[in-house]
Amino acid sequence: MNREIIDISDYTILLEEASTENNLIDSCFFDEPVIAIAFYGAGDVGLTVKFDGKTKEFHHTKGMVLSFYADNMVEFEHHVSKLKSLQCLVIATTIRNIDKLPNGEGQFLEQYLYQLIHPKDHYVEGPVFNMSPEMFQLVEQFFSNTYEGKIKMMFYKSHITALLSHYFGQLAKQQNTKLNTSQIEKINLAQEILLSDLENPPSLTELANRIGTNINKLKIEFKAQFGVPVFKYLQNERLKKAYSLIKNEQKTIQEAAWAVGYDSLGSFSNAFEKKFGYRPSQV
Repeated sequence: MNREIIDISDYTILLEEASTENNLIDSCFFDEPVIAIAFYGAGDVGLTVKFDGKTKEFHHTKGMVLSFYADNMVEFEHHVSKLKSLQCLVIATTIRNIDKLPNGEGQFLEQYLYQLIHPKDHYVEGPVFNMSPEMFQLVEQFFSNTYEGKIKMMFYKSHITALLSHYFGQLAKQQNTKLNTSQIEKINLAQEILLSDLENPPSLTELANRIGTNINKLKIEFKAQFGVPVFKYLQNERLKKAYSLIKNEQKTIQEAAWAVGYDSLGSFSNAFEKKFGYRPSQV
């Protein structure tokens, strides 16, 4: 279990990473009331939030962004297993620091996360959605960088600003295209269908039929929920899976490409470099 806590510009940054061959429950509390945004990377760890006799569970956290208010009565449990590792970045601040935050970020918190600034319970949940590809890549870089000392702090500061910019930008887009509960359930089902078979995903027509909608609504609502079109989302998930296969499971580039549905090694390498900034042979 690796845990790093850094204080930057009235934010507290928490980086957590863990993998295990056996089941592991990592439990934590905050010492004082906080407003926080948790960004979950590639691990897909299970999360349970406990407060005042209540329980909230998240079974699939890969790529999830969770905003919340929590006081010291709230317990967070991460359920780590061989297939569900932990990779989580938390950006937290306190209500008394809202006006001190840089770049007008306090105003954005007030505008987009009003219910967290004015909580009515020990735990208040804000928007929960999936990261855009740009956000996911930024989160990955927090865990993969090898900088030290002042250079590392400079790196963290710049990436926190970039990550929050994408976060508030995605919230703004979602407010312009709000989905009701039924629409969100259908689009989340579409996501599960895509992720269940990255090698041979359904066509847009088949996907729309399986979730009970039409192609036009699928395109509009999927982008509203996840920030990117269906095909772009699928491509990003394929490449992230391939990256994990090469780095963590020592698969060859050819094996990784085939596993996520690429027949052409050249097309795979070009798409990989466009997303990550380097060739798969450099992983």
